[in-house]
Amino acid sequence: MSKEIEILVPDIGDFEAVEVIEVPVNDGDKIQKEDTLITLESDKATIDIPSPYSGTIKSVSTKIGDKVSQGELILTMEGEGKQDGNQDSEQKPEAETVTEDTNTAEATPAVNEEPQAINTNIEKGDLHCEVVVLGGGPGGYTAAFRAADLGKQTILVERYETLGGVCLNVGCIPSKALLHIAKVISEVDELKEQGIDLGTSNVNIKSVREFAVNVVNKLTTGLKAMAKQRKVEVVHGTGKFTSANMIEVEGADGKTTISFEHAIIAAGSQPARIPSFPDDPRIMDSTGALLLDDIPERLLVIGGGVIGLEMATVYEALGSKITVVEMLDALIPGCDKDIIRPLQRRITKRYENIYLGTAVTEIKALKKHLNVSFDGKKAP
Repeated sequence: MSKEIEILVPDIGDFEAVEVIEVPVNDGDKIQKEDTLITLESDKATIDIPSPYSGTIKSVSTKIGDKVSQGELILTMEGEGKQDGNQDSEQKPEAETVTEDTNTAEATPAVNEEPQAINTNIEKGDLHCEVVVLGGGPGGYTAAFRAADLGKQTILVERYETLGGVCLNVGCIPSKALLHIAKVISEVDELKEQGIDLGTSNVNIKSVREFAVNVVNKLTTGLKAMAKQRKVEVVHGTGKFTSANMIEVEGADGKTTISFEHAIIAAGSQPARIPSFPDDPRIMDSTGALLLDDIPERLLVIGGGVIGLEMATVYEALGSKITVVEMLDALIPGCDKDIIRPLQRRITKRYENIYLGTAVTEIKALKKHLNVSFDGKKAP
C-alpha cells in the first residue's frame, strides 16, 4: 500500500545553504532506493543525496541553483509498500521438489550452502557496531561509507586527526598541488624563448606550503562531512585487536574498546627506511620532502621511479640542483620506453646529473654536507 512521503535534506555535516548543482529526477519518475535525488556542491565537497525509499515522485520542490540546508524539502513521493525489499510474508515461493536420479553415479556435495553463523554472544565494548574499519585511507573510508550505505552500523578507526590516509594527506594530493606550481614556474620560464620575460621567480616557500595544505584541508573536510552524513562514527587513535570481536583504540583521551561483528583491515603503508643510512634531518623520505621545510642548494634523489621524479620536479622548479640515482638501467622501470624517452631528454637538460645502473652504498653525515658513495658501471 503506497503512502505519500516528504523527502528532506538529511544531515550533511557542517554545511549550510549549499548550492544544488544537479537534479536528475522529475515529477512522475519511478525511482529505487539509493537513487540520487539531488547533488549539492560546497567549496569543500560534492554530495549526492540518495533516496531513502523506492517509489514514484509526485512533486520536485528543488531546482538547480537553489541553496538548501538540513531539514528543507527536496520532493514528495509515493512509497511502494515496505522498504528494503521486505515484502509480505505470504508471498513466499513454493518449495522446489527435487527427486533423486538413481542412475547418477554420485551426487556432488554442496559447498557453502549456508553463510557462516555470526557470533551473537559478543562481549560489548565501550562502543559496539556491526562493521569496524581499521584505517581511514582510500580503502578504509570507501569501505566504511559503503557499509553505512548498506545499512550497517559502522565505526571507522583512524590513527591521525584527518581521514584520507597517505594519498590524501602526505602523498598523491599534496604532491600534485606542488607539481602544479612547478609546472607554472616552468611554463613562465619557457615563455622567455617566445620573447615574453615575466621576470625571475621569487618563491615564498611558506606560501607554497600553505597552498598545498589548503588543498588537502578542503578534501579532508569533505570526507569528514561525508562520514557524518552517513552516520559513520570516526574514532581517532591506534587500534589493535584484543580478541576475535574486540579492538582497543588508544587515543589522545585514553583507551576505548570497540566490539564488532565484522572487521575490515585497511591499515595502509608508510615509507620504508634504509637501515644503513644515518639518522639525519637532511635525509628525507617522501613525506618529509612534501613538507618543504627547506629548499637545499643541491638535492640527491635516490630512486628514479614516479615518486622520486615527482619530488625532483618540484625541488628543481623551486631552485635546487638535482641529481637522480637509479639502481636499474631505466627511469620509471616497467613504464613504456616511448613515454620515458622524451621525459628523460627534458630532465637531462634541467638536472645536474642522472645516474642509471647505479646504487648508493654509503652516506656519511658531515657537518656541512652529506658525503655519498656509489657503486655501478656508470657511477661517478
